[in-house]
Amino acid sequence: MKTHRIHLLMATLAAIPFATAGSKEGTDASEKKAPKNGDWCEWLGDSPGELYKNSDNPWLQSFELRGQFQYQAIYQDGSDVNERSFHDTYDEYRRLRFGTRTEFLQYLKLAVDVNMVDDRRYRTAPDNDLDWGYDDFDTATLEVDIDKFLDNDLFDKLELTYGKMKMPITGEQRQSSTEIYTIERSMLSNKLVGEESRPTGVMLDFEKADWSGSLGMFSGEDDAEFLGGWNDGRHYFASLTWHPDDDFDITLDYVFNDRSGSDDALGYRSALVLGTHYDKKEWGFLTSLIYGDNGFGDPTDSARNRANRQGDFHGVTLMPWYWIVQKRLQLVLRYEYASSEKSEGLRLSSRYLRGDHDDALVDVNSGRGDLYHAAYVGLNYYLCGDSAKIMGGILYEDLDTPSGDLDAITYTVAVRTSF
Repeated sequence: MKTHRIHLLMATLAAIPFATAGSKEGTDASEKKAPKNGDWCEWLGDSPGELYKNSDNPWLQSFELRGQFQYQAIYQDGSDVNERSFHDTYDEYRRLRFGTRTEFLQYLKLAVDVNMVDDRRYRTAPDNDLDWGYDDFDTATLEVDIDKFLDNDLFDKLELTYGKMKMPITGEQRQSSTEIYTIERSMLSNKLVGEESRPTGVMLDFEKADWSGSLGMFSGEDDAEFLGGWNDGRHYFASLTWHPDDDFDITLDYVFNDRSGSDDALGYRSALVLGTHYDKKEWGFLTSLIYGDNGFGDPTDSARNRANRQGDFHGVTLMPWYWIVQKRLQLVLRYEYASSEKSEGLRLSSRYLRGDHDDALVDVNSGRGDLYHAAYVGLNYYLCGDSAKIMGGILYEDLDTPSGDLDAITYTVAVRTSF
């Protein structure tokens, strides 16, 4: 299987038109200058992976390499559903990704990212190993700039994208893993993006004056390493954003699963999200008001066909931040509340309360319950913007389960770099 994966990866990369920075005649006026005085931060923040750029070339306009590395260490102190105390430590190589961005034929953009580490040591056996090397494709998309191709003024932006991608539901998910202000996203945000968070899909994005939006359709197939098929259900996504000014916007997201139950890729029936985003100088905030339907279960899946995991769910996430030192030291707060109609209609994110505990007798009811509260406080120190930063966070979680109350405090320190 690994050999097949490596061949697939090499075949994909081989299809990308490589170019080098040595082609001086192929670099336009935006060519980057060498950093002054050997400033590594200036170099890192100035797209060092951009190897070629020439907007006048009719065949190849740009080629860029990208990468990111994320590591975090965790200590957790909590009490399980039987009031049994536990104390656990974890460390995780959270992400190691490499990718390319290629613009060609004036209207097309190919983006490919591969995951190069699979660290499941925090999970319960038997899949709790650390594996380095090619794991799978994170994203693989082809984008068509329709507005530029048609050369009309109907839209300010009109792009069509096909491939393996993330559904951009909630403000947290619209921020990439290199940009997000908390070490991990909230429980509800992770639930809404889907259990298979990189399904195959097609997405139309548009902008016009103070409005922007997206329309998408995604495959329900969850076991495809590269691009999935369309024979295992599908779900539909729509988003509309109003930008009354440069600092504030309001977004309405909606997703609907066309299966009578829930497929493996989405994991629920439907959801509606009203979100806001404000960001100006010293402070800002993200909010999400969420209502969803878990669906009616899957007759082919005994775990999902349980009545106590169906029904409605709803919740709210509030995330303000404040720059203690502008662009250098940031304070982030987040509060999340969620509840469900059924006793196991919610499930904790996989990290880390659902993880492998040193005490084998610890019972977290598989992270399932019906009432959830969480509070997060964090400090982010930016050495070089989002290209190099250190993040620290404390997360308190409380979940009501049919077996009892579960609560824990998780302390996390993370290092994140990207280019």
